[in-house]
Amino acid sequence: MRSWKPLLTLLLICSATLASESRLPFSTIFKGQDQFNRLVAKAKAGNWKALPIGERTAAVGQALVGTRYKHFTLEIDNRIESPSVNFQGVDCWTFFEIALGFARMLNEPESNWTPERLLHYIEMDRYRGGECTGEYLSRLHYLEDWLHDNDRRGLVEDLTRDLGGRSVPHSAREMSMGWRHYRYLASNRSLLGPLARMEANVSSQPLYEIPKSQVAKIEPKLRSGDIIGVISRERNGLHSTAHVGLALRTSDGVLHFMHASSPSNYGRVVVDDELSKYLYRYGSDSGILVARPLR
Repeated sequence: MRSWKPLLTLLLICSATLASESRLPFSTIFKGQDQFNRLVAKAKAGNWKALPIGERTAAVGQALVGTRYKHFTLEIDNRIESPSVNFQGVDCWTFFEIALGFARMLNEPESNWTPERLLHYIEMDRYRGGECTGEYLSRLHYLEDWLHDNDRRGLVEDLTRDLGGRSVPHSAREMSMGWRHYRYLASNRSLLGPLARMEANVSSQPLYEIPKSQVAKIEPKLRSGDIIGVISRERNGLHSTAHVGLALRTSDGVLHFMHASSPSNYGRVVVDDELSKYLYRYGSDSGILVARPLR
């Protein structure tokens, strides 16, 4: 009778190889240890953990002001999708989710304030159902899809309709149209079909917006740390989510828009104009959606 031990050894080796190939190096998924350490020190010194979740998120966001803008910060591999954090450069999405994820991490004992724990909260926020499967389409790629999923799970509350939001015709198709700019899609053309079906599903869901003409009226109801999604109206009359940032109420009572501004503007995270005034800077911006962090 032949020994089964060589076969078992081979299976274990193959299993270990597959497991290692399904994970990205930590240096790929987490960048900016020094910035993280400084943020932890500020959180301890300022006792941020005592703040409500929204104010805590805004405090983290303010600490990130000046961080440079970097395009496509989530496109980190040709094949494997993974939660990731990059403190060295953020786009509008990763700015708000790092601020929110870090704020959530502060609910835990200080011994748990680690990069690994921050990545856990990024995964909880960024992926459908809170789980990254390693597949590109497990990520919530569109803000309206993110809002629906995170609201359903009780992580945030969609306040848009309660604040006077109205349904607008919309289309989620940016990624299909610009697939060559996305590293995963350019390397895996087989994803384009499933991507189009995902976009069709997102487009079939209602999108509500508070018209920018009404934002000044509802600004008193907004709080620091509220997530503000900017909606644009395209030439064909359809609307799409185009930008995202955080509300920040300063000591003078003014509600500002805090966001990662593209290189064609400031090129870094800034505390910008009063939100209602900011929306009139760009003619295509038609309104906003609002999500309030709950936990």
